[in-house]
Amino acid sequence: MLLPMPDREATPALQPAEAPQNRTEIFAVHGADPEVLAYAMAKYSRSALSMRESLKEISSQRAEQFLNTFYFQYGHRSIADLAHLAFAIERLSLLAAIVLVDEQRWDGQERSTRYQNFRKSGWYMPEFGGDMSAAGSFRESVEALFGTYHEVAEGVLESLKLRVPRPEEMKPETWERTLKARAFDVARYLLPLATNTSLGQIVNARTLETQISRLLSSEFTEIRQLGETLREAASGSAWNVHVEELAKLQKEIAALDPALGEQAAALLTREVKTAPTLVKYAAPNEYEMATRGELRQAAAELLKGEPIEGAPAVDLIGGDETLEVELATTLLYGACHYPYRQIRRTVDDLSEARRNEIIALGARHRGKHDELLREYSSGQALRFDILMDIGGFRDMHRHRKCVQILQGFTSRLGYEIPEGLEEAGLVSLYRRAMDAAHGAFAKLAVGHPESAQYVLPLGTRTRALFKMDFAEAVYISELRSAPQGHFSYRRIAWEMYEAVRRQHPALAKYFRVTDIREPVDMLKR
Repeated sequence: MLLPMPDREATPALQPAEAPQNRTEIFAVHGADPEVLAYAMAKYSRSALSMRESLKEISSQRAEQFLNTFYFQYGHRSIADLAHLAFAIERLSLLAAIVLVDEQRWDGQERSTRYQNFRKSGWYMPEFGGDMSAAGSFRESVEALFGTYHEVAEGVLESLKLRVPRPEEMKPETWERTLKARAFDVARYLLPLATNTSLGQIVNARTLETQISRLLSSEFTEIRQLGETLREAASGSAWNVHVEELAKLQKEIAALDPALGEQAAALLTREVKTAPTLVKYAAPNEYEMATRGELRQAAAELLKGEPIEGAPAVDLIGGDETLEVELATTLLYGACHYPYRQIRRTVDDLSEARRNEIIALGARHRGKHDELLREYSSGQALRFDILMDIGGFRDMHRHRKCVQILQGFTSRLGYEIPEGLEEAGLVSLYRRAMDAAHGAFAKLAVGHPESAQYVLPLGTRTRALFKMDFAEAVYISELRSAPQGHFSYRRIAWEMYEAVRRQHPALAKYFRVTDIREPVDMLKR
């Protein structure tokens, strides 16, 4: 059937096109509230207004109305990517900091264990439910670790002063400061996970909402409280860097002209809330909490208390498995302390139906708006099962372009002995401190499994699965093997390169790694 032709006379005349505009305009934007700015940027897809025009007509109330409609009702979550927020998070434990920063879309910096003396930072006291004996044992163990931390830092520093002469051109204070950083590299192995730290983060509102939800879902009281405090900080008044100067200026204006002073007060001392709309529904993730327990039970039933097999520090998993086997193995990996190969062997022996049950288990409780668990991020060509000290892992944890599956902290994997102890004659002292801390963990874990983890020192081994593409493997190996880096992750970076070289020899030439077997200049940072 032919459609009728449109009436030419009824068709409005075409408007002449705008004159060509060949000059691109770029300008930085400063001073807009994060949610207002997100709304203004989102309007590019819904309005022909320029950024300047949009920001002039948008108020915080209009931004809230817009976000309530498009973000929550229509599910346009990409809008929250446009609101970037800066937070200072101070006095949280090292354990909580590891959990907090475990976001793939995260930017921030934390206090360095290399350049600061953490004996002065204090530490977090976990809950023991009225068990005074356990609380006393915990306190005693942590204080003993800090005492040994100080003793090792001082002892290694003195050892380095004797072994590393000061160049004539180097100032004495620079020489000592550089060697002190090397001493802290060793002493940090004794810092318990209860140690207080501080960090700053800059994240978009979508990442913040996910982060808060994940923190609220934790088994640790401190981390749940951290999630609540972070949500309150995003919903409440933000701290203005210039608050004192602005208040002073407003008073000076009011002294000259009271009416103008009132107008200035509304502008200069205006309350700014960073993301009150975008985080107001952040809540514990029922999907994550329910699945966590079921995966632990499944791993325990499948592995039936088998002893944990020995494994190299870096194990590059070959690509000789199906995607289904990888998915099932990865889901179980994060729920236990076994190496990837040991779990995979068990999964390989299962029937196809049983493997599929494990894969389905990870998605059974998934809600309408839940993303799949990180464990489903599978299919990467290079997968490294890494076993290293917690302190060194925290440095590797910063690499966001790869998928990381973390296991819980335990004493079952033993501990590392850092370089520099033997030369300083401190190996026996270190071993006694680590054995005592691991013994305290074993006793405390019987009745207080979460709280006990805070007593574990950073020298304790932990296991994590790193999945990545070739470019990321090259990047990590090159960056982390550099001589100014910490000896712990330098060894891991070198082993990553060696593992790729053995499995893919033709690709080894693309790595520009530093041979960690070469002597290191202790005065270069």
